[in-house]
Amino acid sequence: MKKDYTVLKMFGGFILVILLMILPSTTNAQSYDCDGDICVVEFNASWNAGNNVEWLGNLSEVETKRILIDAGDWQKKFNIFVTPTIIIFVGGEEKKRYQANIMMQMETTEKEVQSSIDEIIMEEF
Repeated sequence: MKKDYTVLKMFGGFILVILLMILPSTTNAQSYDCDGDICVVEFNASWNAGNNVEWLGNLSEVETKRILIDAGDWQKKFNIFVTPTIIIFVGGEEKKRYQANIMMQMETTEKEVQSSIDEIIMEEF
């Protein structure tokens, strides 16, 4: 007598579909966690991409991230009132914050942020 595995196959297919739905949402999730001790994160919105901080990747001795606050609770979690906002994290804790002006443009310069990073590094010693 041959066994019917139809229910088992349907259950396996269902589990596969669920996994395929969950996997893309977790791989696209944005995170401010960094591998290094010091992390500089730019919080911005997709509709304000024209005001992205172009020099973010030029900062030295830190890891950098760009997070869009359009989806998720980033705005509430980090009290983002204006975009872009740059936050320097040390060990996951906020150490310094820079916010854009009323025109949603960052007036803070790369040199000012790098200077803050250098000061934080010196304090660590």
